[in-house]
Amino acid sequence: MGLRVVFWGVRGSLPSSASPKKIKENFETLLKLFVSRGNTKADQVASFLDSWPLPDVGGYGTATTCVEVLSPRTQLIIDGGSGIRNLSEHIMRNVKPKGPVQYHIFLTHFHWDHLIGIPFFAPFFIPGNTINFYAVQPELEEMIRGKFKKPYFPVQFESLPAKVVFHQMEARKSFKLEDMSITPYQLDHPDPCWGAKVESAGKAYAHCVDTEGTRVSRESLGPDLPLYQGVDLMYFDAQYTLPELVEKANWGHSAAQLGLDIAFRENIKKVAFGHHDPGAVNGQVQDLIQQTEEYYTWRRRSAETNHTELPSVDWCFAYEGLEYRLG
Repeated sequence: MGLRVVFWGVRGSLPSSASPKKIKENFETLLKLFVSRGNTKADQVASFLDSWPLPDVGGYGTATTCVEVLSPRTQLIIDGGSGIRNLSEHIMRNVKPKGPVQYHIFLTHFHWDHLIGIPFFAPFFIPGNTINFYAVQPELEEMIRGKFKKPYFPVQFESLPAKVVFHQMEARKSFKLEDMSITPYQLDHPDPCWGAKVESAGKAYAHCVDTEGTRVSRESLGPDLPLYQGVDLMYFDAQYTLPELVEKANWGHSAAQLGLDIAFRENIKKVAFGHHDPGAVNGQVQDLIQQTEEYYTWRRRSAETNHTELPSVDWCFAYEGLEYRLG
């Protein structure tokens, strides 16, 4: 196995779920479809639901950014949004580590939606554990200590049973973690934000949220171009439509079409789009998917008409629980 990538939180800005009324409306829609297909028995429910893509039934998730990257020998957690609590529960219930464990958390930047889940990461409260934090920004330690402080959180940093270690990374310099190589590259965001290229056993994952994609050409990307090259899977910010991207310039988020353009040019095999707007319910995300599909089809057809080659890209809009195995 090269890399396994699991998405534990794919929302942006703040955790958000559909209202009870909207959930009821979705349930009514599914129930009508269930009956329209001639189903009448309870034991037909599971097969009916399995016939639909999971996000069409359960939505895209409520938690903010947290992505787990696993190699044969280690684990890297990218960002500590509210999704890290989902990962924490998975570790405690299913992995059940025996003895002290080293955890490694890379932080892209320090906006609330990428830090909000950190105090709820259960391994902090197990004696003998070591939690390693990595970031390019020099204020890393200050930011984490500040999350374990009254009145924000009842447990003080000094009272944590686990050991916490801070590592300041050098921009665009690779860091070796067991059989994994991690290189931070700068993204296009109002506050300093660093994406990560994670490599192991000849496979590469590129984490590219939060970014506005103001630099898309190879020339403008300059020293950050390698983030997008030789990549098997890219996670790209797609919070907005193209018109919204114009309206919300300098907000630090992008549109799927820009990610596709990069993927076409750099021959990126797979792309997951995320950082979904907190106000986006299923239908709105599906509208983004439709617009992205139209753009993808237009680009491919235009290439055929002009007798140029354009690689196919396997893309989707990410949801909680989505998993990729690279290699």
